[in-house]
Amino acid sequence: MTAVSVVLGSASPARLRVLRAAGLDPRVIVSDVDEDAVLDTLHGAPPAEVVVALAGAKADAVVATILASDDHAIDTVVLTCDSMLLFDGELSGKPHTVDVARAQWRRMRGRSAELLTGHRVSRIRDSRVVGTAQASAATTIRFADIDDATVDAYAATGEPLAVAGAFTLDGLGGWFVEAIDGDPSSVIGIGLPTVRLLLADVGVDVTSLWR
Repeated sequence: MTAVSVVLGSASPARLRVLRAAGLDPRVIVSDVDEDAVLDTLHGAPPAEVVVALAGAKADAVVATILASDDHAIDTVVLTCDSMLLFDGELSGKPHTVDVARAQWRRMRGRSAELLTGHRVSRIRDSRVVGTAQASAATTIRFADIDDATVDAYAATGEPLAVAGAFTLDGLGGWFVEAIDGDPSSVIGIGLPTVRLLLADVGVDVTSLWR
């Protein structure tokens, strides 16, 4: 029986680390999706629907790349994700600038927010998509009530600029996360329990993917 190939449709080193630590060795194909353009089509949509739609847009792009390549006949599962922070009823993604990251931390310190991660699993076999499954995972984050100097120091490192919600759980930001209620792997960027269920939905047992 031919082994199923795994593709991670993300440039996130954190997601790749999570999958490798969990026994997978995926190939990385980064989508070229314009996330802001996708978000413009989703005004008013429920937050969970937004992150799932973003993951789906990335999946569509990566699947198209694979189907246009010499690997399109290989049995492959494509994993794509997108994370955003739901705080005070508003979704936020990557802050991109120190000023935005600093302002966001001043608002959310000492409070809780919900990190939403949308997931899509797509299976390609015999040169066509034979199955897709998608879901979101939500985890509540309680942030430490850090002072202005600590906020400034963290923002200045650059770490929060390129991550959803302006924080990490597995990096410097972990110093300032007091508690979580939910799946820690989804906070890092890809929820292992969620992906396991989605793989089953497309006919793949996750244990068959372990190295």
